[in-house]
Amino acid sequence: MTTTHIHRDSKLETNTLLSRIEKQNSQRFQKLKNRAIQISQALILPVIFIVLWAIASHQLWLDPKLIPSPFSVVIQAVETLTKAEFWQGFFASLARNFTGYALGASLGVAFGVLLGTSRFANWFLAPSFNVLRQVSLFAWLPLISTFLGYDNGAKILFITLSVFYPVALHSLEGVSSISTKYREVAQVYQFPKLYTYRKLILPAASPQIFVGLQLGLIFAWLATVGSEFLLANYGVGLGNLVIRGREQFNVPLILLGMFSIGFIGVILNRILLVIERRVLTWQKA
Repeated sequence: MTTTHIHRDSKLETNTLLSRIEKQNSQRFQKLKNRAIQISQALILPVIFIVLWAIASHQLWLDPKLIPSPFSVVIQAVETLTKAEFWQGFFASLARNFTGYALGASLGVAFGVLLGTSRFANWFLAPSFNVLRQVSLFAWLPLISTFLGYDNGAKILFITLSVFYPVALHSLEGVSSISTKYREVAQVYQFPKLYTYRKLILPAASPQIFVGLQLGLIFAWLATVGSEFLLANYGVGLGNLVIRGREQFNVPLILLGMFSIGFIGVILNRILLVIERRVLTWQKA
């Protein structure tokens, strides 16, 4: 009798395990299927554009000197991607972008949280902050280049400024939206300030902070390329690649630079979305 029960229990556990594995595999397959559908939908418009572009170029509806064929751009890409100069500019742009983004995001989060948690800081700093953020970012370039010239530091400072404002604003909004009940609980139980920031304020404000970080990443990449366009007297970068194409009237090189800039921007945004999803999922768990 005991042996029969053990056999039944073992069989039940095996069936349960197999059912669970089958369910997990089904969910994974569904996720892969949905992902494939999303990628296919995203590629529809670019593929149509390239096909129409190729047809127009083949029929000579477009002046090849002004708008080259897709094949010419592919040839230029193969030629350029095999040179060390392209990769030197690629890594130089990424280094500027990451450095400026890290500085701007760190300062922006700290400043926004400070304004949202300190009445004195809000009273003392908010008016000046609200005035300065109305100044166009590109209006800072003459002042930056006057003091720092056209070197790497000037570009990184410009990127830092472009990230700082959206991150600070959304961090402030996230902290300000926290219910006063949570703060009252922290005061009643006399939580240490560091504990309150770590366990209450930052987790509660993190959705808005990530919105600011995502906007900051977009602005950082725009500022990276913009600084290479406008402070182009020194250094290398993808922006300088486009400028060189313009100076040589090499339209395939210009288009290659544009496509590279857009593709990298999309990849960076996707990476941040993955990080955001994991952080917020962990927080909810």
